[in-house]
Amino acid sequence: MKFFATLATLALAGLAAAQSANFGLPAENVELKAGSETIVQIQRPNTLTSSTEIGVAIGLSTLDEPADEVFGTVLHTGPFEPKYHESRSPPYQNFTVTIPEGTKKGKAHLTIAHATLIGAGPYPDLQTLNRTVTIV
Repeated sequence: MKFFATLATLALAGLAAAQSANFGLPAENVELKAGSETIVQIQRPNTLTSSTEIGVAIGLSTLDEPADEVFGTVLHTGPFEPKYHESRSPPYQNFTVTIPEGTKKGKAHLTIAHATLIGAGPYPDLQTLNRTVTIV
């Protein structure tokens, strides 16, 4: 019985990994100016498993705060509707966010929380992604 439970857990983990979103922009370690706008591109490659997008949230936190525990300042929340734009790129959606004036200068975490329903069940999944940027 434990074998089937383990197999089911691995299958669900595989489905979740197949539905993963990725950072397109900004690049790792890019400089972002406090008080300015930047584009956050979230990519979501196609998969064979059906899924329903729930939405995304984008946050910014300093390196003093552990990225796996603190989301930081919320820059955006809303629906996620990735679409094809170029044939060589996976479906994606761009979000224009403003880096708050007065954000502490130095290294920071840009964080994405991506929520989706996977498969026929469906299975709810929450994914978080972190990218290190430098606030100037």
